[in-house]
Amino acid sequence: MDGRLEEEEAPDFVHEVLVALLIRALGNWAFPAGGFVTASEAKLVIDRRHGRKPDACVFLPDQPLPPRRGPITTAPAIAVEVVSPSPRDGRRDRLEKVAGYAAFGIRYYWIVDPELRSLEILELGTDGRYAHAAGATGGTLESVPGCPGLALDLEALWSAIDRLETPQPGADGEADAEAPPR
Repeated sequence: MDGRLEEEEAPDFVHEVLVALLIRALGNWAFPAGGFVTASEAKLVIDRRHGRKPDACVFLPDQPLPPRRGPITTAPAIAVEVVSPSPRDGRRDRLEKVAGYAAFGIRYYWIVDPELRSLEILELGTDGRYAHAAGATGGTLESVPGCPGLALDLEALWSAIDRLETPQPGADGEADAEAPPR
């Protein structure tokens, strides 16, 4: 960024589980229709001095695709960021990336916050700024902007996170007293 190496966030297990679940849901929706979904190592060239690596990107079937190799200079339709727990990473996802993604022309920017249990979808307007297009904290989002036919089950996402936060039998290194020996 601006000619300097920027330290990447260090995602935790919650972050990576959410990214995996979102990529699976988006892929199941996009691939059959001819779209593509990328993971977090896809490098977007925002401009000649800035780059980003969103947690996931979606290229819709009716838009130009990036080259098969190298940095991506074609804006995806959707960039997804899962907010990491550190204030610095949250600030970067909610403030710093917004301007860059808008300037690059990414139509929809999704911000998924596991701490708040929220999904916010921003849509790029004709004025070059993002506006709130949809948001939810629970239930199923039946009408996802820009994604006809996609329904996102937020309860399933948060349920997966709840399972991670529930102590598992033997998680402290000791065998569960009720579990049979293996």
